[in-house]
Amino acid sequence: MQSKTATIEDVARLAGVSIATVSRALHHPAKVAEATRKKVLAAIDSTGFTANAMAQSLRLKSTRMILAIVPDIGNTFFASILRGLEAVAQRRGYGLLIGNSENDPALEETYVSYLRSGKVDGLVLLSGRLPWPAGSIPANPPPMISVCEEIEMPGLPFIGIDNMAAARLAVEHLISAGHRRIAYVAGPERNILTRQREEGYAVALAAAGIPLDPTLLLPGDFSIESGIRAAASMDGMKDPPTAFFCISDEMAIGVIMELTRRGLKVPEDVAVMGFDDIQFSSCTNPPLTTVRQPRREIGEEAMGVLLDLIETGTPPSLRRVLPVEIVVRGSTGMPAKAR
Repeated sequence: MQSKTATIEDVARLAGVSIATVSRALHHPAKVAEATRKKVLAAIDSTGFTANAMAQSLRLKSTRMILAIVPDIGNTFFASILRGLEAVAQRRGYGLLIGNSENDPALEETYVSYLRSGKVDGLVLLSGRLPWPAGSIPANPPPMISVCEEIEMPGLPFIGIDNMAAARLAVEHLISAGHRRIAYVAGPERNILTRQREEGYAVALAAAGIPLDPTLLLPGDFSIESGIRAAASMDGMKDPPTAFFCISDEMAIGVIMELTRRGLKVPEDVAVMGFDDIQFSSCTNPPLTTVRQPRREIGEEAMGVLLDLIETGTPPSLRRVLPVEIVVRGSTGMPAKAR
């Protein structure tokens, strides 16, 4: 059945599987049963179909370019994710464009023009928002995936972590060291990560029988400067915290800087916990205890799912949650002082 115009549909029909299974057998063979993979490979040999022809057979107008919308290109958190995205894109014959939205929804909307003009085949959304004004989402949106910050939209794939569970683990680590006055340094108020991680914080306190003190809920915006402000807020507290749980490493770095400036020792006087395990978290003084997100793996998984969606019309799964790890370093290395 040799044919120069064989399509992925021909392969799927001959193998007796779905188009999505053919795609997985080609690009993620470890995720396909050996017997199924052999049937797909036999069908490929029989039809003369080649993996390099996949995109052309499915999307004749494909540009083989993907756009990743990043809220802040200066935030080191995104570097490893972008490397993971690019690695898989290149491996599968795609290019990656990066749009820095500077956390501006209006700027994000301008990137819709890339789609209208046919310059890209799909979107990776790291901003936690859709790039359309409220109420104007197209009836047939382009292939896209939300990464790290889940967007509430039916059928939109998501790759990231369980932020509530990860925050609970972080707070439990501080509680296990004897801390009961634990400050929570939040992200932007409307950010879904802020809500999810605050829920994990509250659940951990409740499980340990520790009342939640609203005065220990401190505002932040993921920046070093907001961490500095959070630590400075101890001035007005009658019963200051013995530990800070910051939902980003940059804020935790700011907290350590301000505590040190005030002559307080970390962790002997105040412990500090971060979140993300960015490159600089091991370079602070003392090194930062943090929640490690598998950021490169998140990027790799996200690009794989998006390209499967582009090439087959069906993602292999709509939601993937990757595991986290508590990385214990010096900033929480001592037990809490008796208060």
